[in-house]
Amino acid sequence: MHPWFWPASGAPALVAFSYAFYLYKTGAIAEVNWGLGVLAVIGAIVFQAAGNLISEYHDYMSGTDRLEKTGPPRMIVQGYFIPKTVLIYGYIVLLIGILLGIFLLIRTGLPLLFIGIIGVISASIYNRFKKIAMSDVVIFITYGLCIALGVTYVMTSELIWSSMLVSTPSGLLITAILHANNIRDVELDRQADIKTQAMKLGHEGSLVVYQTLVLTAYLGIAVAVMLGMLHPLAFLVLLSFPFAIKNIKRSKTSSSNNLEPIQFLDLFTAKLLTMFSVLLAVANFIAPFI
Repeated sequence: MHPWFWPASGAPALVAFSYAFYLYKTGAIAEVNWGLGVLAVIGAIVFQAAGNLISEYHDYMSGTDRLEKTGPPRMIVQGYFIPKTVLIYGYIVLLIGILLGIFLLIRTGLPLLFIGIIGVISASIYNRFKKIAMSDVVIFITYGLCIALGVTYVMTSELIWSSMLVSTPSGLLITAILHANNIRDVELDRQADIKTQAMKLGHEGSLVVYQTLVLTAYLGIAVAVMLGMLHPLAFLVLLSFPFAIKNIKRSKTSSSNNLEPIQFLDLFTAKLLTMFSVLLAVANFIAPFI
């Protein structure tokens, strides 16, 4: 299930949950269902877990995952599971997520159906988007925008569009996780007939995009504060900035012939996302009382 990447779904869900709390405590919204909010956060992680399992199967079958591939271990490649077992497991987890989504849909309203469909598409046929260099866009839309909109809708029965802007910084860091992975795996992806933005941009261009994604996440917080969507306490995320700079410096030491410095850059970026999002959530929880 690749739990080390669960911050990609858990982080924006947590930010959305904390944002709903902030809006409620400041009087911007009248009612919040906290229990359904918790279930929505869990549901987001379940959908990602399903997507990770299904992608594990397709990456192995396409030849993307091999023994010589760097990064976290792959269970099929190492012989712990046969491909069919992982695929069935993935669809079982996806079914659990769908059932949870149906329960939330019954308790809320029709808009959740459309958000849920995007989640199902992302989890089940994500590999097809990898064939046309659309994986970055799909991940940003699904994790960076839809999760936040879905969580706040479940909690309030209102489509709080500002939640997507508040979640955008986390979405940029989530996209940076994928982009870091793609920079590292560009040659294996090419052999597996997978197309990524990293492949199109080349190593140097891809590093610029990675650095831009990371730095723009912090700029996004400034924009949200300037627009009055977040309290200035949201700048608490700057405590994570040294880790962002460390990741950027690490990426700059790599080259197309030396990928060792970025072997685990995706994992380090996931850790940055976790710190960034937890700090933002803490700010949202504390700000109404200041």
